[in-house]
Amino acid sequence: MKSKDASAGARVQVKAKGKIYEGILLESYEQGTLLLKLESGYNIGFREKDVNSIKVLHAAEKHSTQKEKVIKHKKNLPDISMIITGGTISSQLDYKTGGVKPLASPEQLFAIAPKLLETVNIRKLERPFQLSSENMTPREWQKLAGLASKLLNEKENQGLIITHGTDTLHFTAAALSFMLRDLNKPVCFTYSQRSIDRGSSDATLNLQAAGQASLSQIAECMLVGHGSSSDNFCLAIRGTKVRKMHTSRRDTFKPINDAPLAKISAEGKLEILNKNFKRRDNNRQVNEDTAFEEKVALLKFYPGASPEILQALIDKKYKGVVIEGTGLGHVATSESRMNWLPAIKRAVQQGIAVAISAQTLFGRLQPQVYSGGRELTAAGVIHTEDMLPEVAYIKLGWILGHTQNKEEVKHLMQTNIAGEINRKLSEKDFLY
Repeated sequence: MKSKDASAGARVQVKAKGKIYEGILLESYEQGTLLLKLESGYNIGFREKDVNSIKVLHAAEKHSTQKEKVIKHKKNLPDISMIITGGTISSQLDYKTGGVKPLASPEQLFAIAPKLLETVNIRKLERPFQLSSENMTPREWQKLAGLASKLLNEKENQGLIITHGTDTLHFTAAALSFMLRDLNKPVCFTYSQRSIDRGSSDATLNLQAAGQASLSQIAECMLVGHGSSSDNFCLAIRGTKVRKMHTSRRDTFKPINDAPLAKISAEGKLEILNKNFKRRDNNRQVNEDTAFEEKVALLKFYPGASPEILQALIDKKYKGVVIEGTGLGHVATSESRMNWLPAIKRAVQQGIAVAISAQTLFGRLQPQVYSGGRELTAAGVIHTEDMLPEVAYIKLGWILGHTQNKEEVKHLMQTNIAGEINRKLSEKDFLY
């Protein structure tokens, strides 16, 4: 080391081989190596013999943790509640590993979003579990729905914010869209692509915008987050019409086959963009309906895919399968040596619900256009119109939790329950 004050957690400027790098110094377990986390989030390593100099910009103690912000109740502000589940938004940099670790306290979130507490009171703050979003299962969705319904039915609460990891956030938003019946107030899911102790964190604006959306007239499960890569506005997108579309961009979530519900500026102004939504009614009681059949699978068809994949699920006694089909809703049929029709017919005959969605994401299925689509219809496949594949999977699991009557399952899959079907698609709904 070229500076005695350079310890893990310090913000430093490193000069190596004539180039200058700036970032947070990480603890290195390899002797003779210096490890630096750059502003981009990536780590870079240097051999110490190649380092010309290290300049400490800020000492480690100033950047090692996020301080808690004391939550003070203000009589003139409306009350909302908040549920924290895990993910990057409730994490901070770990200077030993270069990754992130959970916040010691959920109150640390408010240190980076003080404007949120200028517009709402956080009446209740709940942390039912701390999970990365890839570890979520239907059981966590059920637990969240149960907690959410209790909070929403408390008269004092005007809305609810749920923080969540990004990778499967759209699954959870869709699940609660079905599990919270007769929704009375806004449920705003939000996130962060970058941990809250980074200067480029998107958590600040996302939390502020979620606070504004939670006070709106939109009684929907919605996802609130950056509408562009800059800190200028956020979008509120229906929970059954949204998908994560980029690994790392701050505006990763995009509406699919639907217009966003609202736009929230950095100054807090909320503009309604889609008038087709359920309106707030504080006197209405939310009904918790969390029945869910876990033996449901989501398959992606691809060229050369063997029907043995489906046969295996049949043998394992699955109750439902959603297949991401090609084009207007196709899989290999009678013209192919990898014909899926026999396996699909066997599944249907054994009482398994088989549904088809579009892997193109945008657009609506048209099963009558080509012979393959007509063959699938004749075999008893349920076509899911313009539903996202993951939404079709969640909806099928939720329906099968209530009934396994073949005709009723088909009817409910093709009934618009939580805004998952848009029968008025327009050019504006593509790549909004």
